[in-house]
Amino acid sequence: MAVSTSMQALIKGEQVSGSKLNGKLRDELLAEGLLLVVFHGSRQSFRARDVEALKRFLTDKDEKYRLLEVDASDSRASMATKTGNSKLVMVRSCPGFPVNSYEPIECRLNGYPFMINPQEGSFLFVTDWKTFIIPEDVIVIGIENMENFRMIRWQKAFFEKYLQSHEFSNRVLFVSRYPQSTDLRRWLCSIPNHYLHFGDFDLAGIHIFLSEFQQYLGKERSSYLIPDDIESRLKSGSKKRHDEQYCRFRDIQSDAYELQQLINIIHRERKAYDQEGYIQYNPLGK
Repeated sequence: MAVSTSMQALIKGEQVSGSKLNGKLRDELLAEGLLLVVFHGSRQSFRARDVEALKRFLTDKDEKYRLLEVDASDSRASMATKTGNSKLVMVRSCPGFPVNSYEPIECRLNGYPFMINPQEGSFLFVTDWKTFIIPEDVIVIGIENMENFRMIRWQKAFFEKYLQSHEFSNRVLFVSRYPQSTDLRRWLCSIPNHYLHFGDFDLAGIHIFLSEFQQYLGKERSSYLIPDDIESRLKSGSKKRHDEQYCRFRDIQSDAYELQQLINIIHRERKAYDQEGYIQYNPLGK
């Protein structure tokens, strides 16, 4: 499957005219927060916010297709045996998703006990996610940004305060959607645990939650983590990023009261705030 000239340009970090991008794919990349909008009068062009993140997303998306007629269950190794070249077929060698925790959690994987207790400075990657079972009283917190995901101990007080005030269990498993794929969502749909989404506080981040998670999990099993002080923090947020997202997501709505309140605040302040702001860059705050 050939990559279009416009997508090759984006991957190189170049600007691309909006008229040269596939409309559906462009909207999907905007929804994922992977594109920046550059205005030229009434015309728009786009460039990648993060080239590596864009590459990961496109790779995962294109892996649904095969360049050769080979069974989808085949590994890259078996394809190399059949074709002599494992790279001729785009198959994800590492399915699954990263997990992290700051307290030990006894889980099961492939039918065997599996303790999740990563040492600080590390996290685990669950590849056999279809056999991954966690205790039912564990809250799953999905973190969009990898810096927040890596540094959960530096946000422990923040998470504990939020969970306590909202009467959630204090047993937490952190997960990440990196690299972008449907594996995490499919796993969440297969378990009864509540999912709490910790993303950026902007319209694009809310769209990701609504379209990628709540749409499939339902309102009873999923919610957006909204800190008590987010209104004051948004006042010092990014107007530029809000404006880049506004045209695409200005009509976004939620029938969940707290989330709609957040949307209203974002519209009123016309700002966006990064979740990294909740990392306490102080070892004493771990």
